[in-house]
Amino acid sequence: MARKRNGDLKTSDQTLLMRFRRGDADAATALYLRYAKRLRALAQKQTAGTLSVRMDPDDVVQTVFRTFFRRAATGHYQIPDGEELWKLFLVIALNKIRDLGDYHRAAKRNIQRTVGLESSGQAAPANIASDEDSLQVLNLTIDDLLESMSPSQREIVTLRIRGHEVNEISASCKRAKRTVERVLQEFRQQLFDQLAKE
Repeated sequence: MARKRNGDLKTSDQTLLMRFRRGDADAATALYLRYAKRLRALAQKQTAGTLSVRMDPDDVVQTVFRTFFRRAATGHYQIPDGEELWKLFLVIALNKIRDLGDYHRAAKRNIQRTVGLESSGQAAPANIASDEDSLQVLNLTIDDLLESMSPSQREIVTLRIRGHEVNEISASCKRAKRTVERVLQEFRQQLFDQLAKE
């Protein structure tokens, strides 16, 4: 189902989730770009005050997407027709923020005992992370993984990223459908593992 937002024709979240599960990295990028800014604004609002000393909103956004993509890949989430993922992202984000808040309020890590850089006379570093930076990291990670693959595997993954269906890739690369699916699954797993390290 397609909808209009900000004047652009938009693929539904349900369709993007299905494409992501089939190995479409562009679908993952589209979901990230669709919700990262809203999640960052939520995280910034929820971590204002004393929590902002220990919690960077961009870190919250990254951990939300890491959790979402890991679980979505294993079929944990279903989206009814016409629904959006925002409510799910909202719940994941609020749970992450609550858990991080509890962690940073524990006795030995209590935020109230932390001295900020302003108090110590040092300048705080500028926050230069942005959605574009995160997307660039994602693209670099994908490029690095592709470089480590054999030419035939790289061709399979590249065709999938460009939106080709598994059957088309199988015919184009002259590989069995199961081989194509296995290569795509291995690539997804390597990508998730690599992103989990970030």
